[in-house]
Amino acid sequence: MVLSRFWLVIFISAIVFVLFSLFSGDSYTIDHVLNGKKDDPILVSEKFAEELPAFIKDSIKTAPEQTMIINRDTLNADTTYVFKNKTVKIYSGVQKSDGLLPTCKSTLLDLVLPLMAYLAFFCGLMELLIISGASGKLAKALSPVFVKVFPSIPKNHPSISYMTLNFAANFLGLDSAATPFGLKAMESLQEINPEKDKASDAQIMFMCLHASGLTLIATSIIGYRAAANASNPADVMLPCIITSFIGTIAAFLIVGIKQRINFKSASLVIVLMTLIAAIVGLLMYVNHLDLIGKNYFTSNLSALILIGIIAFTLIFSFINEKKFTEASTTVFETFVVGANNGVKTGVTIFPYVLGMLVAISLFRNSGLFEIISNWIAFIFSNMGVSKQITDALPVALLRPFSSAGSRGFLIDSMNTFGADSLTGRLSSIFQCSAESTFYVIAVYFGSVNIKNTRYALGTMLIVDLICVITAIFVATWFF
Repeated sequence: MVLSRFWLVIFISAIVFVLFSLFSGDSYTIDHVLNGKKDDPILVSEKFAEELPAFIKDSIKTAPEQTMIINRDTLNADTTYVFKNKTVKIYSGVQKSDGLLPTCKSTLLDLVLPLMAYLAFFCGLMELLIISGASGKLAKALSPVFVKVFPSIPKNHPSISYMTLNFAANFLGLDSAATPFGLKAMESLQEINPEKDKASDAQIMFMCLHASGLTLIATSIIGYRAAANASNPADVMLPCIITSFIGTIAAFLIVGIKQRINFKSASLVIVLMTLIAAIVGLLMYVNHLDLIGKNYFTSNLSALILIGIIAFTLIFSFINEKKFTEASTTVFETFVVGANNGVKTGVTIFPYVLGMLVAISLFRNSGLFEIISNWIAFIFSNMGVSKQITDALPVALLRPFSSAGSRGFLIDSMNTFGADSLTGRLSSIFQCSAESTFYVIAVYFGSVNIKNTRYALGTMLIVDLICVITAIFVATWFF
């Protein structure tokens, strides 16, 4: 219900603002909102050539292709005059994201179809884990801890192994593997959910822990910083881990208090301390490496572990081939069955993803997001917050809505202010230490047709806010 109302609010408010801008004269056309593509120039006016100043008119007629660009400035978009059929079209600024109709197309072709391919492959592997008995063994080993965090889950339930694989993939930055594992976990949790259209306590806890974004190896962030010529692209790794870890702990505590989980459990404390020790140990190892060593380590560890998981699944299935024979199937046929289920899951989530991304596209291109962002930055600056911090806030504000959109702001902030500036580094931490909350909600709850997400969205947004505040403190402390 909360998600539905929020979706309606951003959709309707964006439409109202677009229409107001058109009829008030602030916008010359709203065609770009529907049909424009990211980085396309925005049409702001159209005049007859005779109405332009003489020097512009003469320059256009002598310019190549009768196109002239003026006001070249690295901080402001160029203004372009294009002469055609006795009229001059004037463009200024560029579109922040694809329009509504291109978003519909790209959601299917660039997002859902690749996601369906990942789902097919990894769901095929997970079916092998189930039939071979590997998932049962993993669930049995981890049950003592998981039943403390997820009291409603029966001991040795298959969802435990899926959640473990999801957390591990997220931790190592394996996004393509994390999503299929997470969706399989949601399906498994839905089987024991007594109210099928309402999120269970276990599903809410899983979603909030997943969305807190605990990541050890921020490979993509390091890549963006290296491309922006950062002196040490990996210098944000430790701040990213600290921020995302605090976000994870906050999510666990907020949901745990709501669900009255026993935090005094000895097994829970031991696992938490072990996790902290493992993170600290890995950080100490990575920090003693030089730049080339860090790049080598971060680029290979995740890939090695993913290949290891695939190899283990296939080898374990081969060793336990007798179980497949007893189930009247083969290893390959089992993989195909799982892959088919993955494709069906992709088809199920497509409408949810489409609805959310189209609303976000309209919200961004309407100009409403920039106004809200500027207001927030203005309020913070009047409170004495450094301009270097407020310049990074657009990344934090857009991150819950769109990973691609916030990534664009991240790259722009590094190009404008420098990758080694506080703004550039803080933007990197914002991008790394949170999830695309609304996308995650739409995909994961949509995959099991849950309509009432209860307090999941509110909790995830609170955790996002905690990560933003933590990132600011950590960044100013480190840099």
